[in-house]
Parts: sequence; C-alpha cells; structure tokens
Amino acid sequence: MLFICYPKCSTCQRAQKYLDENNIKYELRDIKLNNPTYEELKKWYQNSNLELKRFFNTSGLLYKEYDLKNKIPNMTEDEQLKLLASNGMLVKRPILVSEDKILLGFKEEEWNKIIK
Repeated sequence: MLFICYPKCSTCQRAQKYLDENNIKYELRDIKLNNPTYEELKKWYQNSNLELKRFFNTSGLLYKEYDLKNKIPNMTEDEQLKLLASNGMLVKRPILVSEDKILLGFKEEEWNKIIK
C-alpha cells in the first residue's frame, strides 16, 4: 500500500500510528515533497467512486486563499486534476492507496471496514 501524508498533519500522524499498530505494511510518501501526479490523481479518482471535489483539502489555507469553493464548480475535471497535481497542499490527506481501494482522510471505522 502507498500511504501519502503530510508528516506535520495530526490526522496523518494518527493514520500512520493506526497502520503501525495494526502491522500494515506501507510505503510512506510525503505529499509536500512528492505531490501526486496528474496521472496518479486521475487513476485514483476513477477507481474511487468519489466525487472529484472530495480530493481537495477544503480545510487547507491554499483552498481558502485561492477561493476554490467558488471556482471548482466552474472548472472542468481536467482543470481540477491539473490544479491538484500542482501543489500537494491542495490534496486531501492522508491517502491510502491499494490495488483496488482508495481511502481519503482518516476515519478509523472506515479504515477498519476496508483494511481488516
């Protein structure tokens, strides 16, 4: 599994602790140093059955600074994916990627259903 996080994020820290405590093997990737690419985001979005807007970090400073709440509804899917790929801090985190599942954010109950 690929675990994409921002190490300073408390939610990411809780998710990593959960993975470690449950002996789940993963590859760690710092989203700020190695942002998901357009191709990765597109694949994850297509495999997730989630709305694309769920991939945005809506509580982040950049989201608010760019006024994305008002801009995203008028953007194409391609424009949104390119924007997400431009800066890791715009992307919802943590992200856990397996062969057939994508988990965005950390909700322990949700992760339990899918991981265990």
